[in-house]
Amino acid sequence: MKPVQITTIKMKNFKLFSNSNKRLYSKCKTNSYDVLVVGGGIVGFATARALLSRNKHLHVGLVEKENRPSVHQSGHNSGVIHAGIYYKPGTMRAKMCIEGLYKTYEYCAKNNIPHKKCGKLIVATNESQIKSLNDLYERGLENGTPDIKLINGNDIKTIEPYCNGVRAIHSPHTGIVDWAVVTKHYAADFINLGGQITYNFKVKSFEECKHNRAVRIISEKNKEILADYIITCGGLQSDELSLMTGCQPDPYILPIRGEYLLLGKEKAHLVKGNIYPVPDPSLPFLGVHFTPRMDGFVFLGPNAVLALKQEGYRFLLENKNIK
Repeated sequence: MKPVQITTIKMKNFKLFSNSNKRLYSKCKTNSYDVLVVGGGIVGFATARALLSRNKHLHVGLVEKENRPSVHQSGHNSGVIHAGIYYKPGTMRAKMCIEGLYKTYEYCAKNNIPHKKCGKLIVATNESQIKSLNDLYERGLENGTPDIKLINGNDIKTIEPYCNGVRAIHSPHTGIVDWAVVTKHYAADFINLGGQITYNFKVKSFEECKHNRAVRIISEKNKEILADYIITCGGLQSDELSLMTGCQPDPYILPIRGEYLLLGKEKAHLVKGNIYPVPDPSLPFLGVHFTPRMDGFVFLGPNAVLALKQEGYRFLLENKNIK
């Protein structure tokens, strides 16, 4: 999951996020909110849901430019429930990954969301990768990744009969889930808590509001919503949203397309769980891997290709064998 980008809107000498600008009770109108979340992916709905569950007196809304949740990144990923092996020890990312592992399984079980704790192997295919594998194992131990162990080549076969390697890390608690389904459950939770969702609302601008609320949010269709606080969870559009608020677009988003090959169901039995390579420390990617899907298929991927658009899907539609 991507971190939330909380944007402070700067207008003249006014700062939107101010400790002195707290409201105890909501001014409820259908287009007027105490807090508005921009973005209907998993981060947006998780943020809105958590905010409202902890502050039930607030009037919270969410706007999404598409006509449903999780259309982009939240619905286009490997679907892995990670166990916290990779991240630098002591960082918030490492801590949150471990905590999120347990909470994800708990939430999926409670809400009858299909998921599977299928495990993961990170496989060294030659001796030159052993040091990197051992370093990664030590990192996982330091992070508190549950029940990981180093296994030899013969033991690899007991977990993945068709996988070859000289040594591997086995993470038994890594799993799979369809994150788009999880996002839709978050959206339902948000509505049940009293939140309001506006779809087909693509933000065009933020303007200072001189009455009632602090900010006027205007869509490309010139619809308006008022709010005192804005939390942007715009995914690949986060840098553009940041510019709209008068802030810097840091970090600038460079779109990268990931392509997957699909292993048919007749071959899916060859892969029991997630199979990853030892990552190249010089690259910001985990490497091409096998990932079982909840629909019974197996993905091989992703690669990483420079994309010309943040949301350019025409290439995929024209190449049916690439998912």
